[in-house]
Amino acid sequence: MKELIGTGVALITPFKNDFSVDVEGLKKVVNFNIENGIDYLVVLGTTAESATLSKEEKQLVIDTIVLANNKRLPLVLGIGGNNTQEVINEMKTRDLSAFTAILSVSPFYNKPTQEGIYQHFAAIAKASPLPVILYNVPGRTASNMLPETVIRLANDFEKIVAIKEAAGDIVQAMKLIDGCPKEFLVISGDDMITLPMILAGGAGVISVIGEGFPKEFSKMVRLGLDRKVNEAYQIHYKIAPVIEYIFAEGNPAGIKTVFKTLGICDASVRLPLVGVSDGLRAKIDSFVKEF
Repeated sequence: MKELIGTGVALITPFKNDFSVDVEGLKKVVNFNIENGIDYLVVLGTTAESATLSKEEKQLVIDTIVLANNKRLPLVLGIGGNNTQEVINEMKTRDLSAFTAILSVSPFYNKPTQEGIYQHFAAIAKASPLPVILYNVPGRTASNMLPETVIRLANDFEKIVAIKEAAGDIVQAMKLIDGCPKEFLVISGDDMITLPMILAGGAGVISVIGEGFPKEFSKMVRLGLDRKVNEAYQIHYKIAPVIEYIFAEGNPAGIKTVFKTLGICDASVRLPLVGVSDGLRAKIDSFVKEF
């Protein structure tokens, strides 16, 4: 899956002041990323606030991005959940013709065992018409998909081609890189350790900060993949402060504040999320303007 090497970004869903989907703002976000060197776009991930979008709004977001992208970059669609059968039904009923792969999060809230996680993804792999990227994010799911479970899935199912690894644990990432088949992609899901993961043998990132700073972040990733370590780390340390800022009070409130400062769209988020505090907004504003 060469299309998934490099920098992918988990697109936000911009909202207007009345919290309806801002279609024009979403088009601007898509174009901003394509024009500044991003390699692929991830649609309806966590950062899109997909948990608070209705079925109709999800379709509107998909249609808007597909149209704005106009086949310029590969698209990945988030289809995941903690009801295995519902995930399979969505994969079978949604039009996936515009997409390269599916990103599917490890089941949250139910807290399955490792065997339960394995069987969940086994069922998805058997049913999926597209390649599947696993998504491990223990901070959100309350369970960690262990390397041995991922390695087992990677070996047992050709359809499972990659993992977005967001445990924030470089040792765990190295175990995945070392233990999975050579062609299996280990993709960083944690902006702060993207570069170390790439240098350890990772394939790139599905990023949040990357969509706010696409030119610089995608350049850092390319330099990392090319083993130009010092140049890559110069960019990393330049961007590092704002990575901390955008996650300090939750995602995507932070990255939406970046977009507001850039004049691309509003910073509104839907409840139960709330916008960032005045103090954090001032820090983000000042970083963006100086950068």
